[in-house]
Amino acid sequence: MCRLFAITSDNPLSPMKAIEALDVMREGHDGSGVGLFLRDLGGPFKNMKDAPILSGVFSEKGLRRLDTFMMEIGFMTKYKLSIKVPKTPPKWVPKRDIYLVRAYEYPEEWDGLSRKELHERLLIIRLQLREMGEEKKDMIVFSFWPDTIMIKEIGSPMDVANYLKLDRPELEAGIIMAQGRQNTNYEINLYACHPFFIQGFSTMTNGENTAFIPIREYLTSRGFHGYMGYQSDSEVFTHILHYISAKLGLGIEAYKHIIWMSAQQYPFHGSG
Repeated sequence: MCRLFAITSDNPLSPMKAIEALDVMREGHDGSGVGLFLRDLGGPFKNMKDAPILSGVFSEKGLRRLDTFMMEIGFMTKYKLSIKVPKTPPKWVPKRDIYLVRAYEYPEEWDGLSRKELHERLLIIRLQLREMGEEKKDMIVFSFWPDTIMIKEIGSPMDVANYLKLDRPELEAGIIMAQGRQNTNYEINLYACHPFFIQGFSTMTNGENTAFIPIREYLTSRGFHGYMGYQSDSEVFTHILHYISAKLGLGIEAYKHIIWMSAQQYPFHGSG
């Protein structure tokens, strides 16, 4: 069964706090993935809360394609953290070129956009970059959103954290969600690693979602381009939260009720 940890703090904390908690539960993850969601950022990102931040993994070629794409649509770099790693990765960790966290300035023509339109455009760009990466296998994009950083990799959480030097102050955050994955249902794929994220909403889940197929079919029938992917059956929980909140205008009480009703009809099983 996967291991999950979440923490909130008034003062930004190192993500190593979450990694250390996962390490205590090391018998519950098998090296098939570790995921981090960071929000309420500290360090250099503290004073740029409105700047969209791109998080992902890139080859050298993919990074050049990213730069060309973003410049063509008018995004200029405001701050970047490029994590270049040693030539020899630890056990299970694939060899990568660059782990990138980059904050951008919005294009001038975006001035005056409504909050809704801004959110839609940021989502579209993330999905475009994901599609570009899947086509050429040169970029994996986890998030493109203000005050948000996501880091995911295959391998033991502590090994990955030491390899990427996640104790750096640039990654301190007041909200941290972390998962040490145990792969039970899908091929090893970073997009299957929790936490999941869409337009400011993030969740992580432990257990096999036996209601996955009917929920996926319902969500994909809503005509919203963000409801896609689903390398993990748990990703639908994030999209349910988004749907009832952003689309229906309902609160967290409704979300809990819907999840509970789904569990009654399709009982969850204890697997990662």
